[in-house]
Amino acid sequence: MSDLLDDPIPGQNMPEYSVSELSGEVKRTLEGTFGRIRVRGEVGRVFKARSGHLYYDVKDDRSVLACTTWKGQISGLSVVPEEGLEVVVTGRLTAFGAQSKYNMNVDEVAVAGQGALMALLEKRKKQLEAEGLFAPERKKALPYLPQIIGVVTSPSGAVIRDILHRLRDRFPRKVLIWPVAVQGANCAPEVARAIEGFNKLTPGGALPRPDLLIVARGGGSVEDLWGFNEEVVARATAASDIPLISAVGHETDTTLIDFVSDRRAPTPTAAAELAVPVRLELAAWIEEQGARLSRATTDGVQRRSQRLRDLSRALPRAETLLDTPRQRLDMAGDKLPNALKQGVQRRRLSLAEVAAPLRAATLQRRISTEGQNLIRLSDRAAPALTRMIAMRRERFQSQARGLNTDRLTQDVLRKRSDFTTLSQRFSAIGKTQMDRLQAQLEHSARMLSSLGYEATLERGFAVVRSGTELVTSKVQAEQATTLEIQFHDGRVTTGHDGTQPSPKPAAKKSKPTPPSQGSLF
Repeated sequence: MSDLLDDPIPGQNMPEYSVSELSGEVKRTLEGTFGRIRVRGEVGRVFKARSGHLYYDVKDDRSVLACTTWKGQISGLSVVPEEGLEVVVTGRLTAFGAQSKYNMNVDEVAVAGQGALMALLEKRKKQLEAEGLFAPERKKALPYLPQIIGVVTSPSGAVIRDILHRLRDRFPRKVLIWPVAVQGANCAPEVARAIEGFNKLTPGGALPRPDLLIVARGGGSVEDLWGFNEEVVARATAASDIPLISAVGHETDTTLIDFVSDRRAPTPTAAAELAVPVRLELAAWIEEQGARLSRATTDGVQRRSQRLRDLSRALPRAETLLDTPRQRLDMAGDKLPNALKQGVQRRRLSLAEVAAPLRAATLQRRISTEGQNLIRLSDRAAPALTRMIAMRRERFQSQARGLNTDRLTQDVLRKRSDFTTLSQRFSAIGKTQMDRLQAQLEHSARMLSSLGYEATLERGFAVVRSGTELVTSKVQAEQATTLEIQFHDGRVTTGHDGTQPSPKPAAKKSKPTPPSQGSLF
């Protein structure tokens, strides 16, 4: 019994491992046993971490293999894994001891067969078409004759030589070449950067921005052309502000860039033909258009000249048009002297009618009345001033008896000064009024002298009287026995018996005696 107790427990002589040691052994065993392997399956969940590492699953109908591609390995992948894509991944099997899991570090991804590539291409095509990148309305028109053409292609292939040769034959233009890889893992990012780089150039700068872009590559397999099916290339093409021609592969090859570009060319040579016209054909067309323009101009001028001649036949001659106005001018010239004479006579009669009511006696009476009023006012002014002074002096004396003598004296002196000033003002006002009335009187006398009928007599007229009555008609003159005729320098009396008494001296012009009613001859 004691012997049995002394025996060691079975299995106690096996080595002990820590968890980390066991994880390391498992990792070394997996990596040493399998080494570098290739696995085929369908891509499941795809996740890109913030650190840039890519995590995804490769599965079949029974199992799932976790795969990891580190950030520095992603740029080397020819195909980026997408969910549902059948691929062949190449890498090393390793373990992640922190979670007791194994996974595969993948550094190369290839599509498993051309059918899978076509399925992926169809999926991307439907996605981009749903976003509107293939819509015809977003495509830009190509410039007719671009000054600068940008070409995105390989600098060492035959494509660039074909494009340059074709441009030189048709219409030489300036060409900017952006060298890129046209197949492999670097193709898609380099082509996208080239398109974006051309769009960022400044128009007219040291390196001018192109007016047209050509993305070109020769023919090849689907795998060789796959870089132009990448989404990054399609989106860069859609975002280009410069019109873009895609010339990838042969006529039967179709890539995503062909659907997004503004124009697709079946070959790179055809892209050059789409880019520029033929110079000789353009020159011939310009010459033909110039000839047509010259013929059209000549024909138009001839038609309009003929039309002008036809219309001119229906127009009257210039001499005929001027005959009637010239006749009217002659008639108006003949009527002008008589019209002037009649106008002067009418105005002379109007003046006589206006001057007839102006009587010298009326003006004299008004002057006499105004003079008497002036004298009466002047006669009343002095007594009125004297009475006013006496009344104010009496009022002053009555008030002075009840006031202080000194203050009254001062007030008297002040008011005496005011009185003197007022007296002077009254005198000045009186004198001003007298002067104004005297000026009015003189003005009225001048008006009487200028408007009196004596001034009319000086122009050859005369006043005829029969006694104290004016003679204004031939009948009155025949009935009168004696006529007195007044001229500007005197009066003459005549009778029917032929006697002619001595002339009377003319009345003074300052005091004429106008007739109460009469006429001027």
